[in-house]
Amino acid sequence: MIRVLLFSLIFIFSTNLSAAKFATPTLRVQDSVDKVITILKDQSLDRETRWDRIGAVIDDCFDFRSMSQSVLATNWEKATPEERERFVEYFSQYLENTYRTKIESYSDQQVKYLKETINGKRAEVETTIVTDTMEIPVNYKLKNNDGEWYAYDVVIEGVSLVNNYRSTFSTIVKNEGMDGLLNDIQRRIDNYKQTEGTTTQTQ
Repeated sequence: MIRVLLFSLIFIFSTNLSAAKFATPTLRVQDSVDKVITILKDQSLDRETRWDRIGAVIDDCFDFRSMSQSVLATNWEKATPEERERFVEYFSQYLENTYRTKIESYSDQQVKYLKETINGKRAEVETTIVTDTMEIPVNYKLKNNDGEWYAYDVVIEGVSLVNNYRSTFSTIVKNEGMDGLLNDIQRRIDNYKQTEGTTTQTQ
Protein backbone atom coordinates (compact mmCIF):
# COMPACT_ATOMS: atom_id res chain seq x y z
CA MET A 1 0.00 0.00 0.00
CA ILE A 2 2.80 2.43 0.90
CA ARG A 3 4.68 1.66 -2.32
CA VAL A 4 1.55 2.29 -4.37
CA LEU A 5 0.92 5.53 -2.52
CA LEU A 6 4.42 6.65 -3.46
CA PHE A 7 3.56 6.49 -7.16
CA SER A 8 0.22 8.24 -6.69
CA LEU A 9 1.65 11.13 -4.69
CA ILE A 10 4.34 11.71 -7.29
CA PHE A 11 1.78 12.17 -10.02
CA ILE A 12 -0.51 14.60 -8.20
CA PHE A 13 2.09 17.21 -7.21
CA SER A 14 2.32 20.31 -9.41
CA THR A 15 4.30 23.50 -9.85
CA ASN A 16 3.62 27.09 -8.89
CA LEU A 17 1.69 27.68 -12.12
CA SER A 18 -1.88 28.70 -11.44
CA ALA A 19 -4.37 25.89 -11.95
CA ALA A 20 -6.58 28.40 -13.70
CA LYS A 21 -4.22 28.10 -16.69
CA PHE A 22 -5.51 24.57 -17.28
CA ALA A 23 -8.91 24.08 -18.88
CA THR A 24 -9.62 20.77 -17.15
CA PRO A 25 -8.60 18.87 -13.98
CA THR A 26 -6.95 16.24 -16.19
CA LEU A 27 -4.67 18.85 -17.76
CA ARG A 28 -3.82 20.01 -14.25
CA VAL A 29 -2.74 16.48 -13.29
CA GLN A 30 -0.90 15.93 -16.58
CA ASP A 31 1.10 19.09 -16.06
CA SER A 32 1.89 17.90 -12.53
CA VAL A 33 3.40 14.69 -13.85
CA ASP A 34 5.74 16.41 -16.28
CA LYS A 35 6.92 19.10 -13.90
CA VAL A 36 7.65 16.87 -10.90
CA ILE A 37 9.39 14.21 -12.96
CA THR A 38 11.60 16.95 -14.38
CA ILE A 39 12.62 17.92 -10.84
CA LEU A 40 13.25 14.31 -9.85
CA LYS A 41 15.41 13.65 -12.93
CA ASP A 42 17.47 16.83 -12.68
CA GLN A 43 20.89 15.46 -11.70
CA SER A 44 22.28 18.97 -11.19
CA LEU A 45 20.21 19.36 -8.02
CA ASP A 46 21.49 18.12 -4.68
CA ARG A 47 19.10 16.16 -2.46
CA GLU A 48 18.04 19.07 -0.26
CA THR A 49 17.51 21.49 -3.14
CA ARG A 50 15.45 18.90 -4.98
CA TRP A 51 13.30 18.31 -1.92
CA ASP A 52 12.91 22.04 -1.20
CA ARG A 53 11.43 22.42 -4.67
CA ILE A 54 9.17 19.41 -4.26
CA GLY A 55 8.12 20.63 -0.82
CA ALA A 56 7.09 23.97 -2.26
CA VAL A 57 5.19 22.15 -4.99
CA ILE A 58 3.30 20.08 -2.42
CA ASP A 59 2.26 23.18 -0.51
CA ASP A 60 0.96 24.79 -3.70
CA CYS A 61 -0.86 21.75 -5.03
CA PHE A 62 -2.82 20.39 -2.09
CA ASP A 63 -5.77 21.99 -0.34
CA PHE A 64 -4.51 20.81 3.04
CA ARG A 65 -7.27 22.60 4.90
CA SER A 66 -10.00 20.72 3.02
CA MET A 67 -8.05 17.49 3.39
CA SER A 68 -7.60 18.08 7.11
CA GLN A 69 -11.29 18.83 7.54
CA SER A 70 -12.20 15.59 5.77
CA VAL A 71 -9.67 13.58 7.79
CA LEU A 72 -10.97 14.86 11.13
CA ALA A 73 -14.64 14.62 10.04
CA THR A 74 -16.88 15.46 13.03
CA ASN A 75 -13.82 16.12 15.18
CA TRP A 76 -13.11 19.17 13.00
CA GLU A 77 -16.31 20.83 14.25
CA LYS A 78 -15.44 20.00 17.84
CA ALA A 79 -11.89 21.36 17.58
CA THR A 80 -11.05 24.93 18.51
CA PRO A 81 -9.80 27.30 15.77
CA GLU A 82 -6.27 27.01 17.20
CA GLU A 83 -6.45 23.20 17.17
CA ARG A 84 -7.64 23.25 13.55
CA GLU A 85 -4.75 25.46 12.44
CA ARG A 86 -2.22 23.34 14.31
CA PHE A 87 -3.65 20.17 12.77
CA VAL A 88 -3.45 21.56 9.22
CA GLU A 89 0.18 22.59 9.82
CA TYR A 90 1.20 19.29 11.46
CA PHE A 91 -0.68 17.05 9.06
CA SER A 92 0.78 18.67 5.95
CA GLN A 93 4.29 18.43 7.39
CA TYR A 94 3.69 14.84 8.46
CA LEU A 95 2.62 13.84 4.94
CA GLU A 96 5.67 15.48 3.40
CA ASN A 97 7.98 13.75 5.88
CA THR A 98 6.28 10.37 5.53
CA TYR A 99 6.61 10.15 1.76
CA ARG A 100 9.83 12.03 1.15
CA THR A 101 12.17 9.06 0.68
CA LYS A 102 9.52 7.16 -1.28
CA ILE A 103 8.99 10.06 -3.66
CA GLU A 104 12.74 10.36 -4.16
CA SER A 105 12.93 6.69 -5.21
CA TYR A 106 10.81 7.30 -8.32
CA SER A 107 12.10 5.30 -11.30
CA ASP A 108 10.30 5.90 -14.60
CA GLN A 109 6.80 4.66 -13.79
CA GLN A 110 4.24 5.75 -16.39
CA VAL A 111 0.69 7.05 -16.03
CA LYS A 112 -2.37 6.60 -18.25
CA TYR A 113 -5.21 9.12 -18.09
CA LEU A 114 -8.56 7.37 -18.42
CA LYS A 115 -11.47 9.60 -17.49
CA GLU A 116 -12.46 12.74 -15.66
CA THR A 117 -15.76 13.58 -13.97
CA ILE A 118 -16.68 17.14 -12.99
CA ASN A 119 -19.55 17.80 -10.62
CA GLY A 120 -19.77 21.49 -9.92
CA LYS A 121 -16.65 22.52 -8.00
CA ARG A 122 -15.53 18.93 -7.45
CA ALA A 123 -13.76 16.67 -9.91
CA GLU A 124 -12.26 13.21 -10.09
CA VAL A 125 -9.50 12.19 -12.50
CA GLU A 126 -9.12 8.45 -13.08
CA THR A 127 -5.66 7.18 -13.98
CA THR A 128 -3.59 4.01 -13.99
CA ILE A 129 0.01 3.87 -12.80
CA VAL A 130 1.99 1.45 -14.97
CA THR A 131 4.98 -0.33 -13.42
CA ASP A 132 7.12 -3.14 -14.80
CA THR A 133 4.83 -5.77 -13.30
CA MET A 134 1.36 -4.27 -12.82
CA GLU A 135 -1.15 -1.53 -13.52
CA ILE A 136 -2.48 0.28 -10.45
CA PRO A 137 -5.76 2.27 -10.59
CA VAL A 138 -5.39 5.68 -8.94
CA ASN A 139 -8.10 8.35 -8.78
CA TYR A 140 -7.45 11.95 -7.84
CA LYS A 141 -10.12 14.08 -6.20
CA LEU A 142 -9.81 17.80 -6.80
CA LYS A 143 -11.65 20.87 -5.60
CA ASN A 144 -12.09 24.16 -7.46
CA ASN A 145 -11.17 27.08 -5.22
CA ASP A 146 -11.85 30.40 -6.94
CA GLY A 147 -11.12 28.99 -10.39
CA GLU A 148 -8.09 26.91 -9.39
CA TRP A 149 -8.01 23.12 -8.97
CA TYR A 150 -6.42 21.65 -5.84
CA ALA A 151 -6.09 18.03 -4.78
CA TYR A 152 -7.73 16.98 -1.54
CA ASP A 153 -7.70 13.17 -1.75
CA VAL A 154 -6.04 10.26 -3.57
CA VAL A 155 -7.85 6.93 -3.99
CA ILE A 156 -5.60 3.95 -4.70
CA GLU A 157 -7.17 0.65 -5.68
CA GLY A 158 -10.38 1.84 -4.03
CA VAL A 159 -8.67 2.94 -0.81
CA SER A 160 -8.89 6.64 0.06
CA LEU A 161 -5.89 8.37 1.65
CA VAL A 162 -8.30 10.59 3.59
CA ASN A 163 -10.38 7.67 4.86
CA ASN A 164 -7.23 5.79 5.84
CA TYR A 165 -5.97 8.61 8.04
CA ARG A 166 -9.48 9.37 9.32
CA SER A 167 -9.73 5.87 10.78
CA THR A 168 -6.31 6.10 12.44
CA PHE A 169 -6.71 9.60 13.82
CA SER A 170 -10.29 9.17 15.06
CA THR A 171 -9.13 6.36 17.33
CA ILE A 172 -6.46 8.61 18.83
CA VAL A 173 -8.92 11.47 19.34
CA LYS A 174 -11.41 9.12 20.97
CA ASN A 175 -8.82 7.86 23.44
CA GLU A 176 -6.66 10.94 23.98
CA GLY A 177 -8.57 13.96 22.63
CA MET A 178 -7.31 16.54 20.12
CA ASP A 179 -4.32 17.34 22.33
CA GLY A 180 -3.35 13.68 22.19
CA LEU A 181 -3.61 13.62 18.39
CA LEU A 182 -1.59 16.81 17.95
CA ASN A 183 1.08 15.54 20.33
CA ASP A 184 1.17 12.20 18.49
CA ILE A 185 1.72 13.85 15.10
CA GLN A 186 4.33 16.21 16.56
CA ARG A 187 6.23 13.22 17.95
CA ARG A 188 6.16 11.55 14.54
CA ILE A 189 7.55 14.71 12.93
CA ASP A 190 10.29 15.01 15.56
CA ASN A 191 11.21 11.35 15.14
CA TYR A 192 11.52 11.83 11.39
CA LYS A 193 13.78 14.85 11.83
CA GLN A 194 16.05 12.92 14.17
CA THR A 195 16.22 9.95 11.81
CA GLU A 196 16.82 12.16 8.78
CA GLY A 197 19.53 14.06 10.62
CA THR A 198 21.31 10.86 11.53
CA THR A 199 21.04 9.56 7.96
CA THR A 200 22.47 12.81 6.54
CA GLN A 201 25.43 12.72 8.91
CA THR A 202 26.32 9.17 7.90
CA GLN A 203 26.16 9.82 4.15
